[in-house]
Amino acid sequence: MSLYDEGHTVAGWTGFGIAALGSGVVGFGVCTVSVPAVVGGLAIVGVSVLVTWVLHLSGWGKPPGVRPREQWGMRVRDTRAREGHAGCVGCRLAGRGRTAASAVPVVSGEVRAEAAPLSSAD
Repeated sequence: MSLYDEGHTVAGWTGFGIAALGSGVVGFGVCTVSVPAVVGGLAIVGVSVLVTWVLHLSGWGKPPGVRPREQWGMRVRDTRAREGHAGCVGCRLAGRGRTAASAVPVVSGEVRAEAAPLSSAD
């Protein structure tokens, strides 16, 4: 076993495999001057991003930072994925990982801004 958490996850390797396939199709399209192959390859690369994101949100990805040693294995599922990871862009895009302090209070359907104290210079 490695001495460091290298971040190898099911989400990462699956996304890499799909993106490598898409890149190969793009390269084939460039070499054969085929616009449909280039567009198809770019679409496959886009699918790789979505597949990786969905797998990350379902717990097969890695949160930012170093994981505890018992979670270093590739087949270990992240149990905190439902709440979202602090500092994770993918979780924030999915609406996860927001703390109660960052939420804006809502009263009877209206969004209230926090009132700042007025200074005497105003």
